[in-house]
Amino acid sequence: MLSKQLLRSGTAVGALVREAEQAESKADFIHKMAIALKEANETDYWVELLFQSERINQKEYESIKPDAVELIKLLTSIIKTSKQHKNEGAR
Repeated sequence: MLSKQLLRSGTAVGALVREAEQAESKADFIHKMAIALKEANETDYWVELLFQSERINQKEYESIKPDAVELIKLLTSIIKTSKQHKNEGAR
């Protein structure tokens, strides 16, 4: 069950980013990227649960966790930058 949740949320991130590439507006892009960020956070949560429940070992956890954290940071940065550019364009 946990692994299915991880697969669902993990693959949703990529799908949402691809969707955002074809956004109809800057607001639509930001919205889709924000949903991708939520899915990335959920994925990080499932990775943590898998590790805490000993379904993945320390080595597996340490190979996945930094990528999840980096993805969250990247999506956060994209959203913040996009919002700044959107606000600058509105002036």
